[in-house]
Amino acid sequence: MDVDRYTLLRQLFYLLLMKPLLILLLGFNVRHFERLRAKGAHVIAANHNSHLDAMVLMNLFRFRDIPKVKLVAAKDYWCRTKLLEWVSLHIIGVIPIDRKGGNKDPLAPVMKALDDGYTIVIFPEGTRGDPEKRQPLKFGTAKIIETKPEICVTPVFMHGLGKSLPRGEGLLVPFICEINIGEDIAWKGDKKTLTLALEASFADLEAEIAPKEWH
Repeated sequence: MDVDRYTLLRQLFYLLLMKPLLILLLGFNVRHFERLRAKGAHVIAANHNSHLDAMVLMNLFRFRDIPKVKLVAAKDYWCRTKLLEWVSLHIIGVIPIDRKGGNKDPLAPVMKALDDGYTIVIFPEGTRGDPEKRQPLKFGTAKIIETKPEICVTPVFMHGLGKSLPRGEGLLVPFICEINIGEDIAWKGDKKTLTLALEASFADLEAEIAPKEWH
């Protein structure tokens, strides 16, 4: 894995800017934290309700592991201006995906990052949904693992960020975020089976952090 000249700047962005800001504005409860690691070529798949999702996930990694992680995100949003593109690529650590595709394979940059030994964070729902509601998963994650069946997927379910910064809103509302990290999922032999396994894991992780009735 190559370390570029922006590595330290990226680490300091998360440590000195994003982490204090998120701690000040939000509360976090993390379950099974030990399962979230930068393991070389690896996939972390999380549900998606807010632009805060990526920032929160990145701040769960150890300082030394931040340069080993890349975020898969939509090019039309994260690279819509030259300045934002520079910040997204070099500071935030985005792998921009062209959702229009064209004649190119939109997942090619992700495969390249895995070949280079990065852990990637992907949101298999594709886009942000309604606050705190899971959406059907697309097959992008399964296509990646089908090509690289030696790689596992770590599922992560987050609750609360859809209320803190829902789609279409620009004002952040303080809210407790629950984060539950699942066990690794290995290649299941076909894309549909892996996608169903990932959906089942999200459902189990969501149920585990759901409020329990008093008896």
